[in-house]
Amino acid sequence: MVQGTTSDAGKSTLVAGICRLLARQGCKVAPFKPQNMALNSAVTIDGGEIGRAQALQAAACYLEPHTDFNPILLKPSSDTGAQIIVQGKALTTLEASTFFGPKSKDYKAMALGAVLDSFERLTAQYQTIVVEGAGSPAEINLREGDIANMGFAEAVDCPVIIIADIDKGGVFAHLVGTLALLSESEQARVKGFVINRFRGDISLLQSGLDWLEAYTQKPVLGVLPYLHDLHLDAEDALIDSPNKQAKSRFKVRVLVYPRTSNHTDFDPLRLHPDIDFDYVSLQTQAAEHATHLPAADLLILPGSKNVRADLAFLRQQGWDKELAKHLRYGGKVLGICGGYQMLGQSIADPMGIEDSLGTSQGLGYLPIVTEFKTEKQLRRVTGHLALQGQNVEVKGYEIHCGESQYLGSSVADKPAPLWLKNENGFDEQRDNSFADGCLSDDGQILGTYLHGLFDSPEACQLILRWAGLEDAQTIDINAIREQQLDRLADVLAEHLDLPQLQIILTASVKS
Repeated sequence: MVQGTTSDAGKSTLVAGICRLLARQGCKVAPFKPQNMALNSAVTIDGGEIGRAQALQAAACYLEPHTDFNPILLKPSSDTGAQIIVQGKALTTLEASTFFGPKSKDYKAMALGAVLDSFERLTAQYQTIVVEGAGSPAEINLREGDIANMGFAEAVDCPVIIIADIDKGGVFAHLVGTLALLSESEQARVKGFVINRFRGDISLLQSGLDWLEAYTQKPVLGVLPYLHDLHLDAEDALIDSPNKQAKSRFKVRVLVYPRTSNHTDFDPLRLHPDIDFDYVSLQTQAAEHATHLPAADLLILPGSKNVRADLAFLRQQGWDKELAKHLRYGGKVLGICGGYQMLGQSIADPMGIEDSLGTSQGLGYLPIVTEFKTEKQLRRVTGHLALQGQNVEVKGYEIHCGESQYLGSSVADKPAPLWLKNENGFDEQRDNSFADGCLSDDGQILGTYLHGLFDSPEACQLILRWAGLEDAQTIDINAIREQQLDRLADVLAEHLDLPQLQIILTASVKS
């Protein structure tokens, strides 16, 4: 099990790298994260949803994502509430006190049962399970009934290594302090440390490493270099665009609201050499002292875990007026999932599925109305995208509670831009195909429920051509992901003490 001294210490990346390293050696390996809190998720082969990082780690193992890889997923819908997803299926939305406060006993018992159930299935199928912790094991207020870090490790008798990010500063205090706040049995469970994101001459760090090993009686298993331009799916945090040449002349901007979800949709655009890509948030506007949205060729409204609240936020910032101005000047707008719903006429949540009960007026650009239902739509799909007289293959997934209805007299009056087939539980005896999305009459606004739209190279090219970039290069994010996972594994092979790691993987945790 890989645990970290902080969030973003490098746990997800280290697990992915170890998974790819072992998989390349022929080991039958799988990833596992008992409990994850994230807004980026993926649809699994068994029709559920898990954290995006575990889907990446599955790819590192050459596996399709499965709900057992992340049995508990918490998706925040407000500052104090989150939707709880157990073994891939959404159960309900609960307040923070239910997870962590005096009322948490019943939740934690249920969650631990699901975690151990999934873990038992995986251990029956795979030689090695590489487990990722969450946050830090030294969060004193979260220790009771813990299932995400040492509580899980103790329950299944799992050895632990702890990773810390030296780029943040204070790496020795992070490691020693974390170890000091663990119980004796938990301290014995820790078999070594990994220091992440080191820059410079390793010889200048050696005296510190020697002191750390002598003080803790734990080995340093490796010092990993800072990997510039490592392009892997982010678990939650927005990632800046890499520096590009001046020829990146086509401007794409993605609006960021408080509950933006699945922003990994835009990695192919963020990495595209022809695109000047950026996220627009309150922070970026404040940093630039801007009161208006920046000029763009294409504005994108991404997915949201709380669509009505995020739509209200959009209006509070005056972005609805800026959106109208963008369209008047001939710009294009794309809405994905929650962003698609915002572009319609109304959004109704009569049962309070995402937040409070009620109905919100949409932005009014597309002839659809949306109503939230209790059953979430989780689909992996393939199909075709039709735009500007062209028809290309597309592949992706859908995650949404809202169901949108077209307001025309019939769907045939205005053919949808996408025709998709549900790949989950596909039955050849019945039609699993359905129409998706909507294109405005003037051709300026496109909406769809399809996540991963830009992952299909031909679909990415076609959408960029619709948006105004005629000669866009082809970019294959799946090929980039594979190359980056192999690059990561190569770095681990060079900088980790692999013989010591093998001992940890195979030996008993008992000291």
